Amino acid sequence: MLLTILITTGDYKHTEMTLTQLPTNLPVPIDDGGADHLTGLRVPDLALPSTAGAHVNLRQLPGRTVVYCYPMTGRPDVALPDNWEQIPGARGCTPQSCAFRDHHAELGALKAAVFGLSVQTTAYQQEAVARLHLPFALLSDADLQVVNALNLPLMQVAGMTLIKRTTLIIQAGVIEKVFYPVFPPDQNAADVIAWLAAHQ
Repeated sequence: MLLTILITTGDYKHTEMTLTQLPTNLPVPIDDGGADHLTGLRVPDLALPSTAGAHVNLRQLPGRTVVYCYPMTGRPDVALPDNWEQIPGARGCTPQSCAFRDHHAELGALKAAVFGLSVQTTAYQQEAVARLHLPFALLSDADLQVVNALNLPLMQVAGMTLIKRTTLIIQAGVIEKVFYPVFPPDQNAADVIAWLAAHQ
């Protein structure tokens, strides 16, 4: 369980800035083959709660959809798990989300919808949407329905089951492209845009 901490306004701003910036010495995740099976799979016929208030069924969405699956966004008022930065692929969820936010118009011009997906609750995710001003919804798979149906790569951290950073491009319910491992996370949106532009 994460430990909630009390911090001053100055510390809050410093912590928030730390969350949005990537350290230069992050360990690079290796390709362990955990996503090799995903390309060509049909996503499950499941509706997930979103921070926009509705449920989203990824199988039923028309056209292309980008879903970046991430372990867990940090919060300025909550301590991260011990040694979070030393776990390959753990750090960088906030910079990744901010990059998709900053490139959202370009993704829209390429006719791709965007969602983030994690195992945190919708209430937890709504804090990130508001604080980071995300123009797209985050989907909660707190019950691991999509995780288990697709056998997404996972990590165990501090008693939590988290998704390893994986980005899916879904075309009319079928996964046509997988980015895994994703590193550095703040480059993921640009990599997705480059692939989409080459596959119009």
